[in-house]
Amino acid sequence: MTALSSLPSVPAASRRERVAEILREAITTGGLEPGQKLTELELAAQLGTSRAPVREALRQLEQEGLVVSYPYRGTEVLGVSQEEIENVLVPIRIALERFAFDKAMSVVTDEDIAGLNAIIDSMDAAASAGDPARLADDDIRFHEAIVVLSGQQHCLQIWRTIQPRVRAYFRRDANYYSDSHAVADQHRDLIRALQSGDSARGLQAITEHIRTHFSSAVPEGDR
Repeated sequence: MTALSSLPSVPAASRRERVAEILREAITTGGLEPGQKLTELELAAQLGTSRAPVREALRQLEQEGLVVSYPYRGTEVLGVSQEEIENVLVPIRIALERFAFDKAMSVVTDEDIAGLNAIIDSMDAAASAGDPARLADDDIRFHEAIVVLSGQQHCLQIWRTIQPRVRAYFRRDANYYSDSHAVADQHRDLIRALQSGDSARGLQAITEHIRTHFSSAVPEGDR
């Protein structure tokens, strides 16, 4: 288990946002492991800040589902289980992203497509560099971009509620692919569906994409 002493100090000008960013990154990348206890006093000392921004950051991370606080037991890091992915995150993503994808199909512009292709180019660069963390983050950026393009603000709000948990499992599974360039190829297929103007094709494409990511990331023995 990673020691808290490995976390960087926080500049005095930064407060809750920076503390939350550091802890979020450590949790989603596995630097802080599921079940690891987090105390305000120890974190404040390590991060070079007072306890107040640490307390606020932990409260924010609890709202994001990355930590949980227990009475008399303190705060612990939450992992992302395969059960949660299968029974909670994937079904929510399918419902949310199908709706957003369908809406985005009717309004997407050439400029939007260029922006999505730029994210895919970054995926390819990350794959070539052997950088699975960046690849996972680009994957998140792509899906959020589709939700933004849909113009459905309520969808974006829901997406950003589950995004930290989705990012955690994307990061966890980033090393699964034998050829990580396949991630970029999968998203090129989504762009073609987005541009097709065919609602049925688009809904099928995004649904299969989400399910394929889930099923391909489950070790054979766990299916």
